[in-house]
Amino acid sequence: MVKQSPIFACNVGAGAVRVQRVNESAGGRPVVFLHEALGSIALWRGFPAALCARIARPGIVYERLGHGAADPLPGPRAPHYLHDEARTLMTLLDRLGAAEADLVGHSDGGSIALLAGAAAPDRFGAVVTIAAHVYVEELTLAGIRAAVELYKTTDLRSRLMRYHGEQTDALFAAWAETWLSAPFAAWNIEADLKPLVAPVLAVQGENDEYGTLDQLRRIGRAVGGSCETWEVPGVAHQPQFQAAEAMLARLAAFLAPQAPDLTL
Repeated sequence: MVKQSPIFACNVGAGAVRVQRVNESAGGRPVVFLHEALGSIALWRGFPAALCARIARPGIVYERLGHGAADPLPGPRAPHYLHDEARTLMTLLDRLGAAEADLVGHSDGGSIALLAGAAAPDRFGAVVTIAAHVYVEELTLAGIRAAVELYKTTDLRSRLMRYHGEQTDALFAAWAETWLSAPFAAWNIEADLKPLVAPVLAVQGENDEYGTLDQLRRIGRAVGGSCETWEVPGVAHQPQFQAAEAMLARLAAFLAPQAPDLTL
């Protein structure tokens, strides 16, 4: 079984995020896992540990401000909040002493991974995005509107409270209100991604309810280096759980060559 450290706090300037190290005794640069808009460490389930075991690499899983047991969001979100999160990731890695890393990001986390890889191309060896967004689509907004209705009328709020506690309402509002706001309609990060020269694997379920496969095509055109795209058949917004074995195999094949040869 892959060892996971106790979750600990790490101050990133505007507050303390929560961090868990996975497979810490393994060699090679760590793989950093960036969760979705309503995610947390726990909501990754066992995926980071399973992937790190396959590639014999250490992992870093963290929950951003406003999520889980991290400190609250410092204030209202601006349309550039994902750029802000990419900068916070750099600060976190500095505090953890990780000069280099690979990135695996889901949804918002995938967009953050792309932005971080472009902002510091010498720091990241490989980037994996799962259901990332690079521009706003009507399908995305429709999915968020549907989630808002579910939050009001079903047990979605109580289910999220298991992971985010008293922060749940503020987190959900920050996500939904930002994406549905008029200023955010023009959000597009394609022009920011040209400096990203690390190999990219962009993954999306063919039935993703929050984005069309045009997101994959645009990521492939926007980055400055090589980009593999994979449309995962028969799954929606969470292929890491809906097609777990296939995802582990494909991501391991992509990331394993980035590990050092420990037989030398």
